[in-house]
Amino acid sequence: MAWRQCPKRLWLEIKRPELVVWAPSTQRRFAMGHEVGAVARDLLPGGVLVEPPTLGQALSDTAYRLARPGDLTLFEATFSHGGVLIRADLLTRRDGRARMVEVKSATSVKPYHIADIAVQTWVARGASPARRGDLVLDQVAIACIDRDFVYGGDGDYHGLLRETDVTAQVDKLVMQVPQWIDRCAATLAGEAPEQDDLSRCTDPYSCPFIELCSEGEPEFPVSLLPYGQAVAAELHDAGYDDLRLVPETWPFNALHERVWQATRSGLADFVPAAADHLAALPWPRYYLDFETIQFAVPVWAGTRPWEQLPFQWSCHIERSPGELEHREFLDTSGEAPMRACADTLLAAVGEAGPVFVYSGFERGVLAALAARFPDLAAPLAALSARLVDLLPVTRDTWYHPAMKGSWSIKEVLPTVAPELDYADLGEVHDGTAAQLAYAEAVHPETAADRADELAHGLLAYCAQDTLALVRLRRFLSGG
Repeated sequence: MAWRQCPKRLWLEIKRPELVVWAPSTQRRFAMGHEVGAVARDLLPGGVLVEPPTLGQALSDTAYRLARPGDLTLFEATFSHGGVLIRADLLTRRDGRARMVEVKSATSVKPYHIADIAVQTWVARGASPARRGDLVLDQVAIACIDRDFVYGGDGDYHGLLRETDVTAQVDKLVMQVPQWIDRCAATLAGEAPEQDDLSRCTDPYSCPFIELCSEGEPEFPVSLLPYGQAVAAELHDAGYDDLRLVPETWPFNALHERVWQATRSGLADFVPAAADHLAALPWPRYYLDFETIQFAVPVWAGTRPWEQLPFQWSCHIERSPGELEHREFLDTSGEAPMRACADTLLAAVGEAGPVFVYSGFERGVLAALAARFPDLAAPLAALSARLVDLLPVTRDTWYHPAMKGSWSIKEVLPTVAPELDYADLGEVHDGTAAQLAYAEAVHPETAADRADELAHGLLAYCAQDTLALVRLRRFLSGG
């Protein structure tokens, strides 16, 4: 599967595994995948987990259990064939017929899931008779999260997973697996291949060698063009890797032209008139940011898989020019925080005055809270109507070459308020780190002093997010 994404990735994973750097978001996804797998096993009591200390013993253990007559359910059944070893999430045998299920934390079947289980099917079917025993594998399926599942509490996750039979798709694809394996072997027999398609670095998943492969790129690669993947490919094919070297005759659209001009000149593009309307907004003014957590396996009754659940907010308040105060909320008790999050926020923001946010995220969180708590729907809707999104204003007003094609607040802030450096915050310095910190803080096995340390980091991070909005608004509207 690594080779199918990028041959260079496979080569590096095998030849230089010490260079692997998984992004925190990927690590969290792995952890949630393990949780989903554990739930899948719990839903089939009586199954046997193949978990000896070595893969060789796992092969032997699987063969031993398959050699015994009768029905069985195995978790992590292990097979080897053609130089490939696989561990199946779920393998059942009933009346001599076998069924294999791959469990995914995604909410729908993706094309790469089909390729994944096709490899596993080819290996399981091709394993030596002594290894696979009395196994006729004639059905394969993928179990995904049912996003409509609502957790009722008490550890009951029946209905969390929804299976899709993919036997027909796999049977069409499985014949290609030997060619894939041959090409994998050829890749590993040679020198490190060149990276030939930058779009594959994050498709279908983030590669752990992105930073390594980016080391030779120019400071301003053509790939930084916003919404410009196709244009970047055209420029790359035309021999242009550095955006500054693209000639004036290139037919850019207006947005790309703006980014190219600023990048080539090294000068910021500022259109202050685009933010003139901000200065006319009334006082008091509020600046709001939420932090949310998502669980593949819901932990609070009444919630769904992968639902954005707010556990924290920060709000800076300007009563008048130069008069700034701060309010905040954070619940690390481990109990469902959503109701208290909504109640405390409504108490803090009053009933009048613009509420500045960055992107549509906060509006979505407010809408979800209103749907969850109908008695708060009216005041939450009134609050949502007061939101002023600074992202489109910033996009129309400001572009600095250092932003490198992104209007993320993390990229904009250093160009307008460099003293507010997220790197100074330590462990909790971005949204993914905030989710990881919260998940650890509420875990029952986390020591109290560690939970306090994480809470302090969460409060500092969220407060900086809203202070950043204050500084950005002042910059855009001149004070």
